[in-house]
Amino acid sequence: MYNYVNEKYFKGGRDFMNSDKIKLYATLAIGVIAAVLEFIFHLPSYAQLIISILGLLLALIMFIDMVKVIKSGNFGIDLLAITAIVATIVLGQYWAGWIVLLMLTGGDSLEEYAANKAKSELKSLLDNTPSQAHLIVDQTVKDIDIDDVKIGDELLIRPKEQVPVDGVVFDGTSEVDESSLTGESVPVTIGKDSHVMSGSINGENPFKIKAEKVAADSEYQAIVKLVKESETHPAHFVRLADRYAVPFTLIAYVIAGIAWYISKDPIRIAQVLVVASPCPLILAAPIAFVSGMSRTSRNGIIVKSGTALEKLNSARTVAFDKTGTITEGRLIVNGFKSVNGFGKDQVMVYAASLEQNSSHVMAKAIVDFTLKHNLELLPVTDLKETTAEGIVGKIGDIEVKVGQAEFVTDEKVDSVSGSGVYVSIDGDYAGVYSLLDQIRPEAKTTIQGLKDFGISNILMISGDKKEATELVASEVGITKAFPSSLPADKVKIIRSLGKEYHPTVMVGDGVNDAPALALADVGIAMGYKGANAASESADAVILQDDLSKVTTAVKIAHDTMKVAKEAVLIGIFICVALMIVAGFGLIPTIIGAMLQEVVDTVAILYALRARSDKL
Repeated sequence: MYNYVNEKYFKGGRDFMNSDKIKLYATLAIGVIAAVLEFIFHLPSYAQLIISILGLLLALIMFIDMVKVIKSGNFGIDLLAITAIVATIVLGQYWAGWIVLLMLTGGDSLEEYAANKAKSELKSLLDNTPSQAHLIVDQTVKDIDIDDVKIGDELLIRPKEQVPVDGVVFDGTSEVDESSLTGESVPVTIGKDSHVMSGSINGENPFKIKAEKVAADSEYQAIVKLVKESETHPAHFVRLADRYAVPFTLIAYVIAGIAWYISKDPIRIAQVLVVASPCPLILAAPIAFVSGMSRTSRNGIIVKSGTALEKLNSARTVAFDKTGTITEGRLIVNGFKSVNGFGKDQVMVYAASLEQNSSHVMAKAIVDFTLKHNLELLPVTDLKETTAEGIVGKIGDIEVKVGQAEFVTDEKVDSVSGSGVYVSIDGDYAGVYSLLDQIRPEAKTTIQGLKDFGISNILMISGDKKEATELVASEVGITKAFPSSLPADKVKIIRSLGKEYHPTVMVGDGVNDAPALALADVGIAMGYKGANAASESADAVILQDDLSKVTTAVKIAHDTMKVAKEAVLIGIFICVALMIVAGFGLIPTIIGAMLQEVVDTVAILYALRARSDKL
């Protein structure tokens, strides 16, 4: 059962969930009608007929699904369930068959409820896809549908707008935010002949591009396509109940066969198979998973399916994005020095006094750095900011420049490990800031926590440059980093991992992570900033700004699987004992079906332990 239920989940949810609900409601309705016919109107033959028709119909549906699963190379617990239904109906034990049907359809509905509780489609990613472009025709601008953009069309990109298609700049300068596409936290300066990607966000100044690609072939649409392809090719995974399916089924058939052979009574087959009905396997694991999912919710993590918990429990690889995941996605000053005899306080005050008038992300970092040193800023006159180059102004009679090296001075400047911001005073090179993305304070302990759970293959796949990526990786304890990785590269890296490194977990927060999140065995999105493409594509979403929740999710997965296995095994051992007793003819079929309820109750109560944080 679990395999084809899992396939239904990945193929999309709610229609199938409604189908399983219909099966459950139909089973309940047929049971009520049959009870009325037999016990009120005394028409047992009609009751038997409608239960038999329902039972054989559902058994046929299960058989067809089971054949599909077997063709895919899997084996589930469907065969035993089908045999139990058919045996009870053929041998006239129709009420026992109805009870088995009720347990099966109820288990299906519960499984689908758990799988679809937080499931959502790619709505956010698709909603954020640019829909219009500003076409320039004869010096006038008109809005057209993005699909009508042709290669060579001239387009206007207004401030704060998303670039609709890939193109090359032919007029204007600005800075664009490509972080959601590349993972690079620093805005990219663009000017004439610069290439820009669709999906990047313009800064404060308009610019014009010539379309290099049509919308369908542009970067953002490529990401959408990658996510869709990744979601339609989920990794193969054998679920918990199916691991016990083969031995449990064989044991049941052997006991039933021996009982029939010795007693020569075919009713013994039904008596054994009714108590062998795999309801504990059907119910115990899903309830443990729902309980584990409830526990993750209380801890600020939404896990969308029990399968995700199973895979987290056995994960062998965890891959992290850098910007916004391992780091906070905001720049800080990690180094500063003054040169040519200028005092540190003087350079910091002059630079910050100018930068407080700028909206640039680097400006805020420099101002914050200065204020932390308890220095007071000074008034500035004749202020002028040049986009993508820097800012210039006067403090008294002194001219100060802050920005790119070539903007502030002609002198040779120092190279820095991060992004450099240079300062000149009256034309003389005076100092340099090095800015890096802030590493999360909990990142290092999170990585160590994962290693403590036995996950040794921990990667970082980032769109950022090599120096910044390797610096962060070494700081937090990640031994293998993949810099300059675009969305397609991230997918290739995940896909290239050998079987020994599966199940794989990918942790990310941006649009650029969405395809890898969808492809990985488990995708975990840092979704605290709100619903986005990453959280839509992921199997789990962390709702708090806390990377350590990744370790929490793994711990809960381990605890949940431990409880689920114990609940299933308890149910199996009780069932085997009942099968042996039933083999001697000591348990009538209808009593055996009712005893299954007792077994189910025991398994369910034990499985509910997975809700506790005290495990």
